[in-house]
Amino acid sequence: MLLLNMLALLQEVVVQVPNYGRLGAGIGIGLAIIGAGLGLGRIGGSMAESIARQPEAGGDIRGAGLLIAVLLEGATIIALVFALLFLFL
Repeated sequence: MLLLNMLALLQEVVVQVPNYGRLGAGIGIGLAIIGAGLGLGRIGGSMAESIARQPEAGGDIRGAGLLIAVLLEGATIIALVFALLFLFL
């Protein structure tokens, strides 16, 4: 009986809490885009500097940088999808 009363009180509290899904989704999308931009900028800058230091290893450096950039973009897309899910749920 006590458990049912606690659940009833919890339901009343949940109903009174405003929905901050849109605010959270906006903040999440913004942070994902800012993080991806900073990460891609650092990857590009580091690749250019590395190729300038060792031009003979340019192909390997480009391949590694491209792999890291693709993984970063994948994580960014996943973050954006989750933020949009929170927006519409």
